[in-house]
Amino acid sequence: MRISELSKLTNAPKETIHFYVREGLVPRPRKQGKNVADYDESYIERILLIKKIQDHFFLPLSLIKKIIKRHDRSPELKALLDLRVGYFSPLDQLLEEDVVGEEAFCGTTGMAAKWLIQFEEWGVISSRIAGGKKTYSQDDVIIGRLLVDLDRAGFGPKDGFDPSALRQYIDLFREIVKLAHERFLNTHLDQFTPRENMERGIRGRELMGVFFYHLYRKLVQEEDSRFREFRN
Repeated sequence: MRISELSKLTNAPKETIHFYVREGLVPRPRKQGKNVADYDESYIERILLIKKIQDHFFLPLSLIKKIIKRHDRSPELKALLDLRVGYFSPLDQLLEEDVVGEEAFCGTTGMAAKWLIQFEEWGVISSRIAGGKKTYSQDDVIIGRLLVDLDRAGFGPKDGFDPSALRQYIDLFREIVKLAHERFLNTHLDQFTPRENMERGIRGRELMGVFFYHLYRKLVQEEDSRFREFRN
């Protein structure tokens, strides 16, 4: 395709595409003439990827170039980037808004109404009443989207996974959260002012959340390694 078509499909100005080529963010196109270049479908995916990283992580192009080079070599990095964009968007977190009503929740997450009822019964998703209507936090919305995506990825009832097992996860993780509060977040409260304790609590909560995320990834990788060694 010509650069004009590529520009239209990616919503990237021609000057920007030329800049990406000069900086090595995308490969040089195949020349069909002195002033005519041919861009294949891979350029669409690459330019959209660059814009996705820019829009969500606000990184300089020098770092985006390094990420893209690793992205091409690592399926794991591609999955991680998709996850970060889908569920850890900095802008979404800064503009966090509740979702009001069951219908809106299902529309936002893609979850069927019958499963929302079931997950609420199990305590996997919860709501509060505000203005006489059920209101869901962004954390519940993200959990809902994750459950829908897990099902689409082959980890749902149709694939043999029993969703009721999530009740056990909730119970186990609730104990972990209680332990974290007792051992970390609720310690030495008398040494700080109420405002300082509030700030410590918010920061500690977010840090512990990141810790649990990376701890889970680490343990899964270790378990995968043991499984592969056993299979071999």
